[in-house]
Amino acid sequence: MANLKISFFIAFLVAGIASRSLAQQPSVFLADPTIFKDKGHFYLYGTGSNQGFPVYVSADLKTWKSVEGVADDLALRRGDAFGNGGFWAPQIITYKGIYYMAYTADEHIAIAKASSPAGPFKQDSLVALSGTGKQIDPFLFFDDDGKIYLYHVKLQNGNRIFVTEMKPDLSDVVAGTAKECISGTAGWENTAASDWPVTEGPTILKHKKTYYLIYSANDFRNKDYAVGYATSTSPYGPWKKYDGNPVISRHNIGHSGSGHGDVFTDSRHNIYYVLHTHNSEEKVSPRATGLLKLSFKDVKGGPAVLVADTASFRWLQKK
Repeated sequence: MANLKISFFIAFLVAGIASRSLAQQPSVFLADPTIFKDKGHFYLYGTGSNQGFPVYVSADLKTWKSVEGVADDLALRRGDAFGNGGFWAPQIITYKGIYYMAYTADEHIAIAKASSPAGPFKQDSLVALSGTGKQIDPFLFFDDDGKIYLYHVKLQNGNRIFVTEMKPDLSDVVAGTAKECISGTAGWENTAASDWPVTEGPTILKHKKTYYLIYSANDFRNKDYAVGYATSTSPYGPWKKYDGNPVISRHNIGHSGSGHGDVFTDSRHNIYYVLHTHNSEEKVSPRATGLLKLSFKDVKGGPAVLVADTASFRWLQKK
């Protein structure tokens, strides 16, 4: 009887571990993800289709599902806006009652608009924004003084993060205002010692008059793809990289290729960072989507430290 009880206990324990392991597996596979909160719901978008941008919705950040009435789950569909392929890294904002999607296609940046966060996002004229060379990974930032900035990446001797001012109607950038923010110069940012260093996926936060530029570094296929941040007292810089970078990496969340996400808040003002990781230790794609909490910790004599609660990391689950 004792042996039977022990065998039953072991079987129960193994089943429990297997169940938890299964529950922790990702079921949403969007790279370069972003989450947009609107009217009590959260909308998730990302890189995941050569036909446009998929969208899913959740009421609790735990279970995600297709949006009713959205064909093929696409918030933006190829042919309705600029681009024939390479649909990467969307960002959603609402401005003057209209929803806008800034995104990458054909290694250029475009902005489409819609009357709903679920789309369909479209352009009257299928055009990209102005700028020199190839440009990717847009992030629109609205400052307190009313100015609007586009943070983005130029493919110029590496992937380098730039900022430029936007016209008030979001129709294009303001010519002559582009300025480089950062490039991959730190050791953790280029672990492969590549001659094409990568910094990308910019997100901007402003906290107590300090600007926080959150970004990812290394090639996305590198297991050391990770997240760090830099601070400035101006949207144009100069930027000081945090000495404790990277703040999110395979070493503290346990999954390779962790990065390129976006920041959002829930109804209780908790701050989250949604990001992607490699599919597994053996495969890069399709990249899996997860999130974790962020917070600010005040320090004497300097800007607050942006803290990633890596223990809170969890995969997103789809119905």
